[in-house]
Amino acid sequence: MGDQTRPQPVTGYAAGPANQNGYPPPSSGTAYPYAAPPPAAYNYNYYNNNNPYYQQPDAYAVQRATFLRRVLAIFIACFVIAGAVIFIVWLILRPRLPEVRADSLSLSSFNLSDNFLSGNWDFQFTARNPNKKMTIDYDDIQALIYYDSKQLAETSVAPFFQDKRNETASNATFAATRTFVDNRVVEGIKKETPNIEFDVLMLARVKFKAGSWRARSRFLRVYCGELKVGLVQNRSSGNLLGGPRQCVVRL
Repeated sequence: MGDQTRPQPVTGYAAGPANQNGYPPPSSGTAYPYAAPPPAAYNYNYYNNNNPYYQQPDAYAVQRATFLRRVLAIFIACFVIAGAVIFIVWLILRPRLPEVRADSLSLSSFNLSDNFLSGNWDFQFTARNPNKKMTIDYDDIQALIYYDSKQLAETSVAPFFQDKRNETASNATFAATRTFVDNRVVEGIKKETPNIEFDVLMLARVKFKAGSWRARSRFLRVYCGELKVGLVQNRSSGNLLGGPRQCVVRL
C-alpha cells in the first residue's frame, strides 16, 4: 500500500497554558465577543408601590418628628446659653460665702438636777460680707445650742441686710427650762464642770445680689463649735473662754 497521510486534529483556539482541569482557557475574542451590558437600575418605587406590605410614611408623623427635633435643638441651645451666661456672671462677680465669728457666749441661771437642765445663754456673733460687688440678705435665721450633739434649746434671730464689705453684729438668746437630758449628758457635764463645752448651729436663708442681678435663695449653715464656758459664782453662770473664734460656714 502507498503512503497514507495521517489526519491532523482540528483546533479552534490558540494553544495556551492549561487551567486546573487540563484544558486551555478560551480566548477573549472567541468566547465573549461582546462586552457585558451594565445592570439595569433597580426601580424601588415600582417595588414599593406593588408591595402589599409597604406603607407610605404618614405626612403628619414626619412633620411631628421634625417639630420635636427642632424643639429639642432649641432647648439644648437655650440650656447651653444659660449655662454660659451664669458662668460668665460668676467669673465677673466671684461670689464668696460670708464669714462668721463667735464673739462671746455667756451662761446664767444654770442648773442640772435629776436629768433636768435649765439655763440661759447669750451668744454674740459677727457676720462679715467679703464680697466687693455683692450684697447679702439674711432671712429665716434659726439658732440651736447643743451639748455633745444633744440639743438643749433653740431660738430665732432677727433678719438683717449686709452691704458690700460690711460687718454686722447680732446675737441669739437661748433659754432652757427643765429640759430632760439623758445620763450620758449628765455625766459629761459633771465631768467637765466648771468648764463646759457647747456648740451653736445657725441656719439661714440668704440671697446674693449685685445690681439688678439676684441669685436664688440658698440655705446657709454656720457651725460654731467647741465654745467652752467657764462657770463661776456657785457654778451657775460663766463666760466664753479663749476669746473670739471663727465659725465654719457652708451652703
